[in-house]
Amino acid sequence: MPRLLIITPDFPPSRGGIQVLAHRLAAGLAGPDTRVVTLADQGAEMFDAGSGIATRRAAANPRLGAARNVPLGVLALLEAARFRPEVTLSVHIVASPATAMIRRLLRAPSVQYFHAKEIADKPRLAAFAARNADAVVAVSSYTAGLLDGTGISPGALRLIPPGVDMPDDPSPLAPGRPTFVTIARLADRYKGHDVLVQALASIREQVPDVQWVVIGDGPLRKDIEQLARARGVADCIRFLGSVSDEERDSWLRRADLLAMPSRLPEDGQAGEGFGIVYLEAGSYGKPVVAGNVAGALDAVSDGETGLLVDPTDPHAVAGAITRLLLDRSLASRLGAGGAEQARRLRWPAIVEQVRAVLLEQLEAPAKPGFPQSSRRASA
Repeated sequence: MPRLLIITPDFPPSRGGIQVLAHRLAAGLAGPDTRVVTLADQGAEMFDAGSGIATRRAAANPRLGAARNVPLGVLALLEAARFRPEVTLSVHIVASPATAMIRRLLRAPSVQYFHAKEIADKPRLAAFAARNADAVVAVSSYTAGLLDGTGISPGALRLIPPGVDMPDDPSPLAPGRPTFVTIARLADRYKGHDVLVQALASIREQVPDVQWVVIGDGPLRKDIEQLARARGVADCIRFLGSVSDEERDSWLRRADLLAMPSRLPEDGQAGEGFGIVYLEAGSYGKPVVAGNVAGALDAVSDGETGLLVDPTDPHAVAGAITRLLLDRSLASRLGAGGAEQARRLRWPAIVEQVRAVLLEQLEAPAKPGFPQSSRRASA
């Protein structure tokens, strides 16, 4: 790689889908000429010491509110002045002001990632980020559609899904009882935990000893627990909160399936950009139940790797989960399809697609109104 600067507010040891994506790209592209600028986090010093990735961290102060990412941009500009990147990768639109400035001052082309939720949350910033990037990466067809009207240059869009880590040991473990698992932070209502609670009574009528294992924590946990008690299904739910990667993987090996029926938020915008967890379940040979909207349409092939249903209909969700719990042949076939998809989308293959986009920018003519990008004969 040429000198590459990666700017992202989301990076381990913080947890989440964008954090995983940012880290796997940084690790795959890492070398003596790669730098990551991100935010400080608890445990970051120990993580960075063992990561093998040159990482610079800005202070993270939640009291800054909407300005909390300003220190990230300032540090990115300072690091760019020292490092002189030849190409910049912005993993989130909050990094786009700094990326645009680096692009102007250093003539370093930039590549901007888009996920989904941030486009609706910050439409003006999303439009700025799209207009001021040499190339744009959307993680799904749904995300690409959300970019309509942002002023993105023709031909700038690239569709590259997230990847997945293939497990060392994907062999199943006996769950002891019929089990489905959901892995998601309890922070966004569109993830569908409430609908799963409403579906449980119907599932239990046909699978009396079913259990639902909920991995993840967040401010909605109390509401979901209260709803479960009101519905009389709390006794078949296990709320595990945030767990280690090892425990999460253990449950993926034990569960019969993963269910996360994400829906569109009430305003009809954003929602699931892709859903790496669907691929993670597939890497363990597990079928999934997902909503038939948003990025899940790219992540899940209905009837091949899982079942897509109306995520607002508890009866439809219950029917799909029950079907997979009772029809072992179907579950096995869909799980095998998920495993094959995961092998195609393993992270090394995705990193190479991103690498190609970055290198492509060094030879591409600059967008109108911006300085010509520097070029390297070696690129």
